[in-house]
Amino acid sequence: MGTLEPTGPNAEQIRYWNETAGPKWVAYQQLLDTQLSALGSQTMDRAQVRPGDRALDVGCGCGDATLELARRIGPGGRVLGVDVSAAMVARAADSAREAGLANVRFENADAQTHRFPAAEFDLLYSRFGVMFFADPTAAFTNLRAALRPGGRLAFICWQALRENPWLALPLGAAAQHLRLPPPPAPDAPGPFSFADPDRVRGILAAAGFERVVLDDVRETLTLGGRATLDQVVEFLLHGVGPTSAALRDADPAVRPAVAAAVRAALEPFATPAGVRLASAAWIVTAAS
Repeated sequence: MGTLEPTGPNAEQIRYWNETAGPKWVAYQQLLDTQLSALGSQTMDRAQVRPGDRALDVGCGCGDATLELARRIGPGGRVLGVDVSAAMVARAADSAREAGLANVRFENADAQTHRFPAAEFDLLYSRFGVMFFADPTAAFTNLRAALRPGGRLAFICWQALRENPWLALPLGAAAQHLRLPPPPAPDAPGPFSFADPDRVRGILAAAGFERVVLDDVRETLTLGGRATLDQVVEFLLHGVGPTSAALRDADPAVRPAVAAAVRAALEPFATPAGVRLASAAWIVTAAS
């Protein structure tokens, strides 16, 4: 398995996911997967995953959803997981070997430009992995070519930051002590770039997909699974997400105050089952 070089239209994202975000996702994998797995499973349900399917998991990360796909599809099918992060793909491959799953493999590849075999897959799937393309229309055009005629698309993506208190609340608390960077353009690659449903429909239609449906999914998430309040604060400040990004270049002297503010903001939502906050996502389905 080769290592992807930071070149091409997504060079900035390739560099970011290898140098900054990828190692953090590996470090916090258990917390993230526990928090997000139910949303990924809902997306598989909408995708009508079938035994024997050939599936492509885009932005597969550390492989949690990819392995679930492989189990649902069974030995008669196969799954390919692709991600730009070499560290995450390596972790995913290790997990597949540990699970004894022979019907799954992984590639360190950019799904926007990678040459997939034509009409190879029945299903294109992603759990929060398709919002980072420099040119999403080109990316989905490339991915659609890898789907057989009549193939299915199913992915989940975040709605706007303001609709996701699990991210917006700690960021607002941190802003008491930090000057936040200006928000990115709505269509800039990033976790909220698919928040606008009309934009998503336009991208997929331009890429040749039909019967595009966006389902509004609002769930109360248990941050980090059943992590303690202090573990959640650590995860939000030093893991992934906008609060961690805002803190990255901040004066180290303000970090204790930021941590205290974030903890105070989250404390009312701490329960015996974990820290519970609302989220909002789109489950998007379409046909090739």
